[in-house]
Amino acid sequence: MGIVSWIVMGLIAGILAKFIMPGEDPGGLFITILIGVAGGFVGGFIASMLGLGTVSGFNVLSLLLAVGGAVLLLFIYRIIKKK
Repeated sequence: MGIVSWIVMGLIAGILAKFIMPGEDPGGLFITILIGVAGGFVGGFIASMLGLGTVSGFNVLSLLLAVGGAVLLLFIYRIIKKK
């Protein structure tokens, strides 16, 4: 997957993650893309550890893994932020 695909998927995953978990988070387009791309790495890592597959291209499974990872990152951010 090229860098443009990672950015586009990151943006979509970040937007969906913020839609699933609304609230006050660091905002902006750049942060949303970073959350989505990082979510893709986290989701892909967890899925590969569980034997479910990896983020291997721009497809539905990769998008779901990226969104799941981004939601997990937002959840962890909110836990740390409360302390």
